[in-house]
Amino acid sequence: MHAMNTNHESTPLPDDLRVFLTVIRMGSFSGAALELDQSPAYVSKRIKILEDTLGTRLLHRSPRRIALTDAGLRAQQWAVRILDNLDDFMGDLSQVRKAPRGLLHVCSSFGFGRNYVAPAIAELSGAYPDLEVRLDVYDRVVDIVAEGFDLEIRVGDDIPGQHISRQLVANRRVICATPEYLEQRGVPTTLDDLAEHDCLVLKERNNPFGVWQLRTAEREEEVRVNGRLSSNNGEIVLQWALNHRGLLLRSLWDVKPLLEQGRLVQVLHDYSQSANVWAVYPTRLADSAKLRVCVEFLEASFSRLRAD
Repeated sequence: MHAMNTNHESTPLPDDLRVFLTVIRMGSFSGAALELDQSPAYVSKRIKILEDTLGTRLLHRSPRRIALTDAGLRAQQWAVRILDNLDDFMGDLSQVRKAPRGLLHVCSSFGFGRNYVAPAIAELSGAYPDLEVRLDVYDRVVDIVAEGFDLEIRVGDDIPGQHISRQLVANRRVICATPEYLEQRGVPTTLDDLAEHDCLVLKERNNPFGVWQLRTAEREEEVRVNGRLSSNNGEIVLQWALNHRGLLLRSLWDVKPLLEQGRLVQVLHDYSQSANVWAVYPTRLADSAKLRVCVEFLEASFSRLRAD
C-alpha cells in the first residue's frame, strides 16, 4: 500500500485508474467494492489518492449516487486509453496475448449485431473471462474514432479508407419472395421486370433508399425499385415478405433456411448484392493484442455460418 501523495506531478497508479473506472461502471463505491472484492473504505481511499495525485476532484458524491465532474469525465477518457495501452503492451510482449484482458468497445448494425455479433461475443466472453466487451448496435453510420469504439463489425464493402479493415467472411444478398406472391404476380426474369413488382424497400444506414445495387459475374447495375412498404428494419421487411407482400433483397445467411424450407423462392439467380462482413478498427489499434484475438475469434465464428 502506498502513502497518499499530494505531488501533482506524480503519475497515477494503474490500479487506482482501474478502481476509478470500476466506480463509474458500478455507479457507487459499494458496488465497486463488491466488484473488486474489497471494502468500501479501500475504494474510497484509492479514489482520494487518485484525486490528490491529480490535484482535482473527479467525482461528485451524494448519499444516493455519484457523478463525474468535468475533470472526472476527461480522466475517464484518459484512464481507458492508458489502461488499454498498458494491456496492449503486456499482450504484445507476454503470454497475455493468449488470455486477453481489458475493455473492448464494439459496434455493429442493429439486425446483424443482434442476430450474429451478439452470440459470437457471448462465445468470446466465455473463452476469455478477463475480457470485458460492450456491444452497441445502430441503424446509422458510426464514426468509430469520434464515438470511442475499438471495433466495428460492418456488412458491405463501403469501408472507410482511414481505418484498418479485415474481411471476416464472404456473404451476399439475394432476391426472393414467397411462392404465393410469385404465383399471383409472376416470376421476374429480367431487371426491367422489377418495375412491375412490389419491392420491399429497406433503408439501412447509408445505403441509397429505393435503389438495389446488384452485380453479376460480369457487371454491376443499379436498379430503382418501387413498393408501397418500406422500413429501416430488416426483420420487419422479412416478415412482410413472408406475408406475401413483395420481393425482398436479403442476406443469404438470413434466408437460406427459408429457401430450404420452400417458404421463400430465389429469383433472378444471376444477380446478387455484396454483403461481406468486415472488421473495421482505428489504425491506433493495429498492434492491439486483445483486438487481434477478438477479430480472429469472430472470423472463426462467422466462417461456420457461411451460407454457400
